[in-house]
Amino acid sequence: MERLIKSGVGWRIGWNPQAAEYKGLVAGDAWAIELSEAELNDFCRLLAQLSETMNQMAAELMDEEKIACEAESDFLWMEVKGYPHAYSLRFILNTGRRCEGSWPESAVPGLVQAAQVLKVF
Repeated sequence: MERLIKSGVGWRIGWNPQAAEYKGLVAGDAWAIELSEAELNDFCRLLAQLSETMNQMAAELMDEEKIACEAESDFLWMEVKGYPHAYSLRFILNTGRRCEGSWPESAVPGLVQAAQVLKVF
C-alpha cells in the first residue's frame, strides 16, 4: 500500500504505511500533526461516531439550536460544536506530544468523508 494524502479547503489527512512511527497525518490550513497508527485509527473512529451523532440529532433539535458533542479514547479527545448540518471540530492529543488542532465548519464535511475512506480500520 502506498502513501495517501487527501486534502480539501482547510484540511488534509494522510496515511503512510511505510513510516516507522507516525503513519498518520491530520492538518488544517496553518498546522499539521503526525499521528501514530493507533492515534489515527482513534481519530477516524471518533470522528465517524461524532458525525453520526450529529446526523441523528438533526431530527431532535429545532433549526436554530446548536449542540456540542464530545468523544474520547485513550489517545484523544474530540468535540464537534454547532448545528447538525454545520459544525466545527476540535481535538486534543492526550498522549506523547500533547497537541491540539481544529477545523472550521466549512472544512469538516470533506474531512469526515476522507477519513471514512482513508484506510480500512
